[in-house]
Amino acid sequence: MTEPSPSRPVPGPPRPVPGPTSSPAAPPTEDATAAEGRFEDLDGKPVADHVAVFEAEHSRLQRELGTIDQL
Repeated sequence: MTEPSPSRPVPGPPRPVPGPTSSPAAPPTEDATAAEGRFEDLDGKPVADHVAVFEAEHSRLQRELGTIDQL
């Protein structure tokens, strides 16, 4: 029988990254605000349902970012 491995410390929260201080943040778009609402509901959903939410957001981001080259 093997001996149990020693326990390792659990990592803490990520450290804040310094960001730009001189430029104001852009206001969230309507789609981004709606996406945040969909993510807030994930805690109450089964993990299997999370995939569909993330796939829908990934598709939305691909559509939005795909328009950048057209500008």
